[in-house]
Amino acid sequence: MGGFLQQRWVVRVNGWCLRPWSKATLFAAMLVPLIMLVWAVVFDQLGANPAQALVRRTGDWTLRALCLLLAVTPVRVTLQLTALARWRRMLGLFVYFYASLHLLSYGWFDMGFELTDITHDIAKRPFILVGFTGFILLSALALTSSNRVVRAMGGKNWQRLHRTVYAVAELALLHFFWMRAGKNDFTQVWIYTAIIGLLLGWRILRYLISSNKLAASPFLQRVGSYLF
Repeated sequence: MGGFLQQRWVVRVNGWCLRPWSKATLFAAMLVPLIMLVWAVVFDQLGANPAQALVRRTGDWTLRALCLLLAVTPVRVTLQLTALARWRRMLGLFVYFYASLHLLSYGWFDMGFELTDITHDIAKRPFILVGFTGFILLSALALTSSNRVVRAMGGKNWQRLHRTVYAVAELALLHFFWMRAGKNDFTQVWIYTAIIGLLLGWRILRYLISSNKLAASPFLQRVGSYLF
């Protein structure tokens, strides 16, 4: 009975995700942070240092969107929600969107679009260099997200390139860690590290089990049977 109810739930959620308006719902939901930011700007709710508040809030939402993106495959595979795959591209583009707002907030409100000062700042402060490197990688992923580019590159080459999202996640965590190190405030850093660590660890475990590299570990094989 439990298995039947679970199967009905899976079918229902997959059906919902396949409906045309499901993407519109996701799109609207991912715009809520932007609306909140605009509201805070219009009604002067950014505190004593609005530029710093904008830079930090856009950075926070970039990390949150990245966590959502990385969670799609584990949730899809573990819960058999195959239709969630339709959401990955949109989530990935929203990661890039909020990362672009983060960079724009830094370059415009913090540095006044002074390219010379920005260049010196990137070279001088490692955490900005790391963040900028992550943004360049994200740009490559965003520019190659269309079906036309997938066909031109070939599926395998496209997948190799888009696996660099894992490097982007690591760079984002390092950027966040170094930024918070100045104030010795690491609480949120450890939270995001734990979330992204679990999501990447799931992928590593799945790879090891699928390649039979954990055949000698019955315990991990049993764990894998529940997760994959």
